[in-house]
Amino acid sequence: MITETYTLQLGDLSVQVIKKPIKNMHLGVYPPSGWVRVAAPLRLSEEAIRAAVLSRLTWIRKQQRKFMGQERISPREYVSGESHYYLGRRYRLRVHSTTQAGRVELTHAHFIDLHCRQGASKDHKERLVLAWHRQSLQERIPGLVAHYEPILGVKVAEWGIKCMKTRWGTCNIRAKRIWLNLDLAQHPEPCLEYVVVHEMAHLLERLHNDRFKSILDRAMPHWRHVKDQLKEGVPLILPESEDEREQ
Repeated sequence: MITETYTLQLGDLSVQVIKKPIKNMHLGVYPPSGWVRVAAPLRLSEEAIRAAVLSRLTWIRKQQRKFMGQERISPREYVSGESHYYLGRRYRLRVHSTTQAGRVELTHAHFIDLHCRQGASKDHKERLVLAWHRQSLQERIPGLVAHYEPILGVKVAEWGIKCMKTRWGTCNIRAKRIWLNLDLAQHPEPCLEYVVVHEMAHLLERLHNDRFKSILDRAMPHWRHVKDQLKEGVPLILPESEDEREQ
């Protein structure tokens, strides 16, 4: 695929531009810092792209302010007392030393317990937590796919999980394969459900047009609400119980 990548500077705004053989221009603002990316057709000139970005400047600034106002997830160190998210709830991490195989357990309403050898590196502890998240998704995805296949009238040949920086999921229509973002393990169940349905709907309609939206409306009527949750860019924090607030 022929592509061209460069940075377009508009005052204090830096825009990553990727030109490739597509029909329409797409502009996005992404977490955590509100960086801006434009995917543009090869035929569009830099002047045309500049004008298009400037026409959306008010919207871009609004999205960036939303990201700046969000509660931030600090870089993970995987030490006791650190906040972690799972299924949309915040937990405190407790790290325990063990001579057995490393593992992660959720046996308490307020804590995630990470068992690893004494002196384990941050990378090793991170791999244990990510493996736990992956296992959680692997257990939940098959049921969602099986549930929505007859509703949508499609068949998923294969699905997988991987880390993605700017997408919650992708779909290879020809191979009938969908990929889902590992970070979805941190979000409430409806968020995973929405992304699964969204990618499965692409097996019927490639574009995000009115037909695509009508497919989602029939399969998952509340999808717009869940999509708004995912736009926040960090795991939604569900309301805590009275006991949790007292901790």
